Amino acid sequence: MYKYTHLEIETHIHSEVKTIQNHQMASSSSSPDNKLAMAKTILATAASIVTTVMVARSVAQDLLPHEFHDFLFSGIRNFFNRFSSQLTMVIEEFDGLVNNQIYEAAETYLGSKVSPSTHRLKVSKPENEKSFIITMESNEEITDVFNGVKFNWVLVTRQVETKNFYNPRDLNSTLRSEVRSLELSFHKKNRDLVLNTYLPHILEEYKSIKQEKKTIKIFTVEYENLYCNLADAWIPTNLDHPANFETLALDSEIKDFILGDLERFLRRKEYYRKIGKAWKRGYLLYGPPGTGKSSLIAAMANYLNFDIYDLELTEIRSNSELRRLLIAMANRSILVVEDIDCTVEFQDRVNHESGPSNVHNSEDKKVTLSGMLNFIDGLWSSCGDERIIVFTTNHKEKLDPALLRPGRMDVHVHMSYCTPCGFKLLASNYLGIENHMLFEEIEQQLQITQVTPAEVAEQLIKTHTPDEALQGLIEFMKMKKKEKEEAKAKKEQEADQKLEAKDGKTTSDEKVKEVDNDDKK
Repeated sequence: MYKYTHLEIETHIHSEVKTIQNHQMASSSSSPDNKLAMAKTILATAASIVTTVMVARSVAQDLLPHEFHDFLFSGIRNFFNRFSSQLTMVIEEFDGLVNNQIYEAAETYLGSKVSPSTHRLKVSKPENEKSFIITMESNEEITDVFNGVKFNWVLVTRQVETKNFYNPRDLNSTLRSEVRSLELSFHKKNRDLVLNTYLPHILEEYKSIKQEKKTIKIFTVEYENLYCNLADAWIPTNLDHPANFETLALDSEIKDFILGDLERFLRRKEYYRKIGKAWKRGYLLYGPPGTGKSSLIAAMANYLNFDIYDLELTEIRSNSELRRLLIAMANRSILVVEDIDCTVEFQDRVNHESGPSNVHNSEDKKVTLSGMLNFIDGLWSSCGDERIIVFTTNHKEKLDPALLRPGRMDVHVHMSYCTPCGFKLLASNYLGIENHMLFEEIEQQLQITQVTPAEVAEQLIKTHTPDEALQGLIEFMKMKKKEKEEAKAKKEQEADQKLEAKDGKTTSDEKVKEVDNDDKK
């Protein structure tokens, strides 16, 4: 077995490269036969170089300790780099103990750029996700062309000792025996293009791909984790709500307004930055129960592809807990506080007359109005981008006026009882009909009877036959109207009885007073 030193290998390869360069210089003035001979010589020389490298690699693996391998081949690589116009950037999977965002973005981006020369790919699918995840296999190469420039990507894996590699952010780190990195190679003259344009382009494409493949989730608070790992304070569950704006039982004018407002919000990132406002939008949905407030929120989430964070204020003990939860929210999300009029009594308004000490004690235990307002439009409102805040209430008149000021709740949407327009949409969705002879009677009943879209939907879903379903809806509305009139009459009767009893008591008191006066006389 031959033993080659690092210097001997470098000297031999250097001489072979010089031979190739000399042949290239001589070939410029030679005949076609000489050029053919020179080409054969160049190929033979190149083969000799490859053979030398392979022998050196074999010798290194057999005779040299593992820690010298990287040193040896890094020397060979550095030698060849002297004659190369290529620049290689190494993008490792982790930057210290945190994930490398560029690696994640490039891995996802390259999964959508598979070239014909690629032979091996990794395919996976998490249990609760909709689409497959395609990534590169080790040592595979993918070529990408951007702005007419060719970029070569290679996934490189390096074997390591398990005991020397532990990362608390990598759940599989104790099982790993390799460290992964991506190598990006390109011409040196395109360095500025890569840093200023190509890599930012990959990051934007990564966001778009991730958003398209995203499974919408609804998050609830796990209060036990609130003071441990803040990343685990919100627990996700897949949101499979089918609501969308096409099937929502709202008047077309209201739907068009909301859709237009959402579209403007998404497009105006730079505008919000220009005017010095946080990139957020507040919606107040108010109206009777069963008018579709929750369905509208789900439709907004499906339309925007935003996650929902469902916040139960009654479980939060202080303003500091509220801040911790809101900081842990992701961007491109919807924060929902349902029934805000009855879920919490804002302590700084309730205890305003109790004195400063009592107010301080209550603020330690409850969310205050000032704490909530500070998140809506105060300093903490800028901690996050592209967020939508939705409050719902059945009684708008009970809300503190401070919550309703412009800039806090930007859009107020009245969710009313079912209208003829909403009924026709429900009939189309549930019964598959656009017109019927009973429509006119139903629309007349809707004008004089307060029925929620949820109640109408419940009647339409009882049977598959349109005639029976519509007739049942008419009977339901007539019965509800009758019950309401009877309840109103009963209430008026009780009021009259109370008034009569009060008048009778007054008369009796007057008679007793007269008797007392007579006795005194």
